[in-house]
Amino acid sequence: MHRTIRSSMLTAAAAAFGLSLLAAPALAAEPQPAKEIAAAAQHAGFAAGSGDIGGVHTHLHHTVNCLVGPEGEGFAPDQLNPCKTIGNGAIPDTEDEVTKQSLAAALESANAGLATGDLASAKAEAIKTQGMLEALATH
Repeated sequence: MHRTIRSSMLTAAAAAFGLSLLAAPALAAEPQPAKEIAAAAQHAGFAAGSGDIGGVHTHLHHTVNCLVGPEGEGFAPDQLNPCKTIGNGAIPDTEDEVTKQSLAAALESANAGLATGDLASAKAEAIKTQGMLEALATH
């Protein structure tokens, strides 16, 4: 008899614990700006290596998405966000003001690449963006 009551109590406690886990809000991942910067640099490199303007623009959009995050100006929701699981954008997740300014300069370069339809100019901006971001990633 005691075994049945004890078993029922354990089952009820386990069920209550399980329900409490379901009701708890999901915790956001800790922002990781260094990883966001590295991912943005990688996609700027993909843009630089693309053979057509569409590929350059696609990967520069990915770069911008990693830099600004889903709430940032210039975020392209119809494009991939390679950083969606590692933070809210390198710029908003970065606390150091000097690094933020460098990231803003890289964003400006990426946006310049997006603004041009000329393949050589877009690739040059992608190369510039990649170099700026890689310098921050190794810093």
